[in-house]
Amino acid sequence: MREPRFQWGQKVRACVDLVNDGSHPGHDDDALLVAAGTAGEVVNSGVHTDSNTPVYLVEFGPLLLVGCVEDELEAV
Repeated sequence: MREPRFQWGQKVRACVDLVNDGSHPGHDDDALLVAAGTAGEVVNSGVHTDSNTPVYLVEFGPLLLVGCVEDELEAV
């Protein structure tokens, strides 16, 4: 497994606009969830086993958790 770039508790920022891919039932498909530049915190990480790609659960505010890949994030 490839080592993840970000660790639990690490402050990160969205590099791109994050839109709903259908996994957030309270939002319309393709709705903007997080604008580029918004800060958040990594609260969990895992690996997409088929592609060996780290995946991060990032908290962007108290009620919004978004799954992100490394290309969508940067360290703060």
